[in-house]
Amino acid sequence: MSIAASKKIFAICDPEENYAVRMSEYLLEKGNMPYEIYVFTETDTFCSFIQKEQVEILLIAQSVKEQFKDEELWKNVSRIFVLKENGVAQEHAADSSVWEIDKYQKPEKIVTMLLEEAAELGNWCETSTQNGMKTFMIGFYSPIRRCLQTPFALTMGQILAREHKVLYLNFECYSGMRQLLNREFSADIMDVLYYFRSAKEKLGFKISSITQNINGLDYIPPVYSSLDFREVQGSQWAELCREIAAIGEYEYVLLDLDDGMNGLFDLLKECRRIYTITKDDRFATAKLTQYEEILRFQQREDISDKTVRCRFPTFAKVPSDVEIMTHGELAQYVKAIIREDLHGE
Repeated sequence: MSIAASKKIFAICDPEENYAVRMSEYLLEKGNMPYEIYVFTETDTFCSFIQKEQVEILLIAQSVKEQFKDEELWKNVSRIFVLKENGVAQEHAADSSVWEIDKYQKPEKIVTMLLEEAAELGNWCETSTQNGMKTFMIGFYSPIRRCLQTPFALTMGQILAREHKVLYLNFECYSGMRQLLNREFSADIMDVLYYFRSAKEKLGFKISSITQNINGLDYIPPVYSSLDFREVQGSQWAELCREIAAIGEYEYVLLDLDDGMNGLFDLLKECRRIYTITKDDRFATAKLTQYEEILRFQQREDISDKTVRCRFPTFAKVPSDVEIMTHGELAQYVKAIIREDLHGE
């Protein structure tokens, strides 16, 4: 089992076949790791392989590792991550080339921990290079509140993800994503920004370790506390988004934007298409008029030119479960937009 062409090898060795295969599948879902993945469940085959091949990363069951005391066996392995089956895992083992991870936890958590630790090692980390893929950045912003902007963006993202690689980024100060998905996140978009500022060469791995998925749609967890978030300049967010596009992993990057962030216009400028939801009532019209006046005053005609106004019909029901948003009236509306506006370009 392997990822597309790369000379670096990531090996998994565990006698529990279902576990080993499932772990490799989680790694493959991350998509932008520059490694070939090999899975072994038989020790003889595994030993023969590592004596002939240079293995950059090895994830190995504790029971297998302990069978072999001869350190010469591991001379071709750069980094070893041991899946501890008993006792407490030591994050930093005595041998700096060996790390320990508790085996009996959720596979996705292990993969996240693995990639986070791997990114810190530095000497073997690489950010994925450009592969010629064009990235279409789409913005979602309306000055009108409670207008279904986030359901609209999430629905479009999940529908596009059926045929494309799509990343969703939410820039709301209070997205409620943890509650909506009933998930806990160990890191969020502020951690990605930190790596972009301090260790740009590791950004691709950091994104891989943090990225979550809903129905095929990748997303980076949005900020949980908005205190530091509000201090980030729009130019920094714009640079980060350009770098994510340059990595070449995604065909579409969806930006769900909010007034609470700094530099809203900086990010809108980066988008090739902007969807702005409108309503017919007087309050909504007044807010939209003011927003458009400010765009003209600041000479942001480029933003206006890329904007598509969307006036939703009255939907009988919008799914409250984020994971079923590809069904229903809103989904049908979004499919028409994709067909007529995005794919028709």
